[in-house]
Amino acid sequence: MKFKVNFIFDAENDLFEIYKYVYLNDSEERAEKLFDKLHQKCLALQEIPQRGHIPPELRLLEIEDFLEIHYKPYRIIYRILNDEVFVHCILDGRRDIQKLLEERLIRS
Repeated sequence: MKFKVNFIFDAENDLFEIYKYVYLNDSEERAEKLFDKLHQKCLALQEIPQRGHIPPELRLLEIEDFLEIHYKPYRIIYRILNDEVFVHCILDGRRDIQKLLEERLIRS
C-alpha cells in the first residue's frame, strides 16, 4: 500500500529556506540539486514510512507520534495518520533541534 505524502506549510517553508540559503551562499545548481534530493527523500515515504525512528529530543518529552529520517545533515520529521504521511519539518541537524521541535511540533 502506498501512503500519500503531504507537506504542511512549515515543511514547505523549510525547503524554500534551505534552497534560498544554498542559492545565496553557494550556487543555484547546488540549491536545486539539494532541493530535489530532499523533496525526493520525503516522497520516498510513500513506501514504508514506518522505517523512521522517534527523534530523541521528542522521546525525552514523551512525544512518540513523530518519526524522522535523514538526508545528510537534514532531519525530516513526519507523522503517519492512517494512510497518509504529513511532513512537519525539514531541519538542519546542526541547529538547536530541541528548541526548534518544541516550538513547532508542540504547537501543532
